[in-house]
Amino acid sequence: MWKYIARRLVQMIPVLLGVSVLVFVGMHLIPGDVAQLLIGERGSDQELQRLRHELGLDQPIYIQYLRFLAGAVSGDFGVSIRTRQPVIWEIGQALPVTVELSLAALVFAIVAGLLIGVLSARRPHSPLDTGAMVFVLIGVSMPVFWTGILLLLVFGGILGWLPLGGVLDAGMSVRQITGMPILDALLSGNWAAAQSGAAHLILPAITLGATAMATIARMARSTMLDVLNLDYVRTARAKGVHERQVVKRHALWNALLPVVTLIGLQLGLLLSGAVLTETIFALPGLGRLTITSVLARDYPVVQGVVMIGAVIFVLANLAVDLLYAWLDPRIRYS
Repeated sequence: MWKYIARRLVQMIPVLLGVSVLVFVGMHLIPGDVAQLLIGERGSDQELQRLRHELGLDQPIYIQYLRFLAGAVSGDFGVSIRTRQPVIWEIGQALPVTVELSLAALVFAIVAGLLIGVLSARRPHSPLDTGAMVFVLIGVSMPVFWTGILLLLVFGGILGWLPLGGVLDAGMSVRQITGMPILDALLSGNWAAAQSGAAHLILPAITLGATAMATIARMARSTMLDVLNLDYVRTARAKGVHERQVVKRHALWNALLPVVTLIGLQLGLLLSGAVLTETIFALPGLGRLTITSVLARDYPVVQGVVMIGAVIFVLANLAVDLLYAWLDPRIRYS
């Protein structure tokens, strides 16, 4: 097992190296001069050259990349061009909000997706199955930004049941411990802030997790239909085992492996979808930081955010592979 983990960690190196090349070259291919953008139209040529030298933009692009790569290996992504703060500090302030949102969206997607998939598989081609699959098809087809706007309009604007955006109610604050608003409120014993944070998180979590939920539901239904027709399931039914126990103890557990694989892949989609979700709901997470940094041509922040996201994604896929051995004891890694 440990040899397998070590081998997978070594395989991460070329993946992350490729990501670093793509994001670095991509940011530098964007038209325009970031130094000119910062100094404005009234700046002199001398001031422009001085600023380019301070930012290292006057050096060859391969030198700039090597400097970025050397810093990234040690966790130093440089200084934000926009705020002049260390990039790792900027990411540290935004990452907990995105993690809390992504976890909430993932929990919603897994619970709702498995529930819909299992119920549909138990009654195939019934009105329940047809209605669930139509609902799932809508969830797969709806873009994240359109889902968010509709939820805001209906539940936040027309009905007024949930907040329109932000992290907490106006005038409310919590002592920062982990950076996750709800968790910090719970750790501080501030139940009013925890309730407010949960209310603010509902719509963004549903928006971000809707597509993943629909995909998981379709996969769960497909795998459950296959497993429910296997011999050992028919044997359990012939022995008089209650249908609920057949599904829970015999079928569902063996149908989870493909679903777990899909869940690992969905994590990457959640991280990318957070960009639009956090912008719509005004959440100060990595997605909103990325949009702000791209518009400001803040190379170091964008590069740091993409690299952190890549590390999270590859580690999540490693965790999914290790989870296989726990779900199915027949799987062994050498």
